[in-house]
Amino acid sequence: MVFTIKSNNMWNFLKPAPHKDLLPEGKIDSTYKSLRWQVFVGIFIGYAGYYIVRKNFSMAMPFLTDPAGPYGFDKGSLSIVLSLNAVAYALSKFLMGSVSDRSNARVFLPLGLALSALSMMFMAVPIELFGASTTSIVIMAVLNFLVGWFNGMGWPPCGRVMTHWFSVKERGTKMSIWNCAHNVGGALIGPMAAGGLVWFGSWQAGTFWFPAVVALIIVVIAYSLIRDTPQSCGLPPIEEYRNDYPKNYSAKSEVELTAKEIFFKYVLNNKTLWFIALANAFIYLIRYGVLDWAPTYLKEVKGYDITEIGWAYFAYEFAAIPGTIVCGWLSDKLFKGRRALTTMIYMVLIAVSIFVYWQFSATPLMDSI
Repeated sequence: MVFTIKSNNMWNFLKPAPHKDLLPEGKIDSTYKSLRWQVFVGIFIGYAGYYIVRKNFSMAMPFLTDPAGPYGFDKGSLSIVLSLNAVAYALSKFLMGSVSDRSNARVFLPLGLALSALSMMFMAVPIELFGASTTSIVIMAVLNFLVGWFNGMGWPPCGRVMTHWFSVKERGTKMSIWNCAHNVGGALIGPMAAGGLVWFGSWQAGTFWFPAVVALIIVVIAYSLIRDTPQSCGLPPIEEYRNDYPKNYSAKSEVELTAKEIFFKYVLNNKTLWFIALANAFIYLIRYGVLDWAPTYLKEVKGYDITEIGWAYFAYEFAAIPGTIVCGWLSDKLFKGRRALTTMIYMVLIAVSIFVYWQFSATPLMDSI
């Protein structure tokens, strides 16, 4: 019994923010408008912060595998470190997502980002202490697993905030804009690594420490901006405020569900969700296959320096911002809601681009394009 009480108290800080009494009628509209943009900016900056401390190890790979450098790590061993990040991220997104559904987004998102940043900050320690040894590989694998696991805490609270603060008819547009956050964060890794090397004279600082410190600053900003639900701020549900009710909406829609109810009622039996997950796995095979190995490929095969690699990395992520928005527009206007067809056309173009990048591209500018 004592253990149960302590355990419950330990998790109290994650509980959803309690509902407050409604504000006076005259204050609801102005408060709603102000807070909606505030929380949107909070989850945009906060989620971008996650990607500043997610794939940094890929930028470190060229230094670690360089046979002329001080380390000379084996690529096969480092691929284990990379893969554990992806495995952890997948598991965490699934398992921590169910925790997030029953947690205060204002606390959950900054917590995951802080833990990701701290895990990333120590990534260079085993390299300097143990060199190219099995001990270094094991410690880096554990740290990168933790980075992936804590990064899985980023998306679920953002989804919670979006569904509570933005109604059905506006959610598609808002989601497409918010979805650019991870490209903004991911694009910054390259320039930060190059800048950190110049400013601090150390690739470890540019790749690991500098991004981690920036992410910790973003933790404070995100916590100050994000709010859990409108009801926790004395406001009515978004459906009532905008008079935009989805099908089968009722007062029960605002009740916090248990993990068992969420998993067995809405996830496990959802065939469409499983089809989307399978398709998404193949898309991420390409996305992270390129993202993880491009820095090493550009250095070893094409002889680029860290600055050229950094800007190519930036171009890869930054291009996804207009690409995402155009894809959404095309699926709405040209293909009349046929999202799968739009995605299939995009994937064909990706295959062509990778072939050109592999066989015909010969300059930093063309590689970046």
